[in-house]
Amino acid sequence: MTGPKAPKDAEKKRKCFYVMRNKAVAGSVQPDGTGTQFIYLNDSRLVSFAKIVGGITDEGMLKLLTTAEGFKKLVYSMGVTVEMERPNEVVQFAFQMYGKRDTYGSGTTIRVPVKADGMEQIVKLDEVEWSEDDDIPGQIRFEFPKADMQAKVAVRFLLQDGFDAPEPEEEGTVEFDCPEYQEMLKKSLMQTGNNLRVKRAIEKARRGEDVTVAFIGGSITQGAGAIPINNQCYAWKTFERFCKLCGRGTEENVHYVKAGVGGTSSELGMVRYERDVCDDGKIKPDLIIVEYAVNDEGDETKGHSYDSLVRKILLSEQKPGVILLFAVFAYDWNLQERLAPVGEAYKLPMVSVKDCVVEQFYKKAGEGRVLTKNQFFYDVYHPSNYGHTVMADAIEYLLKTVDKMPMDGEEPDYGDIKAPYSAEFQNLKLLDRTHGVAAVRIDCGDFSGTDKELQAVERDRNLFTTPEFPNNWMHTSGSRPFVMDIVCSALLIVAKDSGSPLAGCIDAYVDGEKVRTVNPREVGWTHCNALILFRNGERKQHHVEICMQNGDEEKQFTILGFGYVE
Repeated sequence: MTGPKAPKDAEKKRKCFYVMRNKAVAGSVQPDGTGTQFIYLNDSRLVSFAKIVGGITDEGMLKLLTTAEGFKKLVYSMGVTVEMERPNEVVQFAFQMYGKRDTYGSGTTIRVPVKADGMEQIVKLDEVEWSEDDDIPGQIRFEFPKADMQAKVAVRFLLQDGFDAPEPEEEGTVEFDCPEYQEMLKKSLMQTGNNLRVKRAIEKARRGEDVTVAFIGGSITQGAGAIPINNQCYAWKTFERFCKLCGRGTEENVHYVKAGVGGTSSELGMVRYERDVCDDGKIKPDLIIVEYAVNDEGDETKGHSYDSLVRKILLSEQKPGVILLFAVFAYDWNLQERLAPVGEAYKLPMVSVKDCVVEQFYKKAGEGRVLTKNQFFYDVYHPSNYGHTVMADAIEYLLKTVDKMPMDGEEPDYGDIKAPYSAEFQNLKLLDRTHGVAAVRIDCGDFSGTDKELQAVERDRNLFTTPEFPNNWMHTSGSRPFVMDIVCSALLIVAKDSGSPLAGCIDAYVDGEKVRTVNPREVGWTHCNALILFRNGERKQHHVEICMQNGDEEKQFTILGFGYVE
């Protein structure tokens, strides 16, 4: 008599949930020519994946996902699937714990080669040699032999005994030609506003004249979540739709500027607008889409920067049309209630992605739901290719609506309209090693180096990245302060945030008074951070000193630049 045979794959009997399912990934170019897709898990991202993709609602299980210790208690193994056109390709899967001592260097990284044939590779966690310094689940990476390679992937967590998870919900195909989708797009249109400038841009393009369509915003405008990022992002798709509406081929006489920078608000946007969008006066946009509704929580002015940026654009020499776009996060949140009054005051066209998609997320298939959250979102913060398509379609719906309307006889006198927040930063300018005025006197002291390890973004249609604020001042050692004398009424410092343990803090003094401390490690990753040193003052000369804090004289800090109002 023989006993029961063990199943060929015992892992299939375990309860599990997906954190990635039918997701497109692509390798962003790395210095050695390979390609890597980064999927970040920190800052509650993994919890959001578990909720949105896996359907997990148990608060105890979700809490376990927030620490390395809890993760190991919950997860028995990981199942990883990679599918590519060439099934014999091998992709490296990496799962990294961030460390307590050194975020990126002291935690465990699990690395497993996965054949791209659609067969699941099981990674058993009890076979991993864990670091005692593991802090939190940090990131998943798919590492390709060459840049720009693409794949469809899935990652599921198989659970330890005693934990339960719902069966994965079946998702249908997304139908963009159904009546329900058209109803969604109607809901996205908040107002057409005064249509003169938008219609003027459309008609100018139809006549064959040169027209520039530009986009400024955060990581969604940069294209995060779009695979590949250069031609599946909402910005490029919107540009294609604009060209089609005008009866023109892409980039025939209509030109494209994409200036999104991840993790940054309109507070930084108003500093870099002239450089990144207008190329210091070389480019004069005819139509600009502004997207900050999910980034401006970090704006310390709470609306004043956004107002000032919009006014700066409206009052520029080219008199471009402006469309305000309000994206949305996976937990149904954005800041359109804060930012929409700016569009209402200036009578601007406005599009809400939140109004477009959120209501239908909670309907059942066949009862009005067009796509699920998992289909719309790539992660908690960024849309997938589907999501970027919806955003572009919503803007196109506005453009087509405006195109059918008679042109308004005249536009508002934007300079005379009372700013709903303020116009105090409307004339803000960038100051760095190459942008500035002769009246500014600078002694950089021991901030004499130039930082090359900067936040870099994919501009326009590029797959390669361009560093932000390359003309900076970097401190590596010494106690001599950065000293500047400048005539202005407001001043912002643009600092480099960093996750490096080598980064130190600075104290900023204005006219002998300490105005703020800047800790570049608060955010924990390399990116640009605009911070106010003073505002709402009279225009006069100020003496500014940037000093490394006591004990940090041998650490690094980078002043990327300044924004000042003369």
